[in-house]
Amino acid sequence: MASQTQGIQQLLGAEKRSADKVNEARKRKNRRLKQAKEEAQLEIEKYKQEREKAFRENEAKHHGSKEDIALRIEADTKVKIEAMNRSVAANKDKVIESLIGLVVDIQPKVHKNYRTA
Repeated sequence: MASQTQGIQQLLGAEKRSADKVNEARKRKNRRLKQAKEEAQLEIEKYKQEREKAFRENEAKHHGSKEDIALRIEADTKVKIEAMNRSVAANKDKVIESLIGLVVDIQPKVHKNYRTA
């Protein structure tokens, strides 16, 4: 019986050691997965920053900066306003004469919906 008890004790001890080894392996695996996840996240951030920088450079090279675009729009607007002002100055007298002619030249007419009794 003592040998059976000793064999059982050895089996229980071996089972405990194997369970400890499995738990330790799981812990190492979880630590490694966490570390790999952090490394991947860092790589993603680095790649994202590189692509963002390349995009900004490409945008600046091909389209100019926001300030440049705003300046171009402002210059175009000024040119269009000046053209409109020249057009107004050129046609102002004609329009005023036409309006005065329409106001002064009254031709009384009976309205088309008027019914005679």
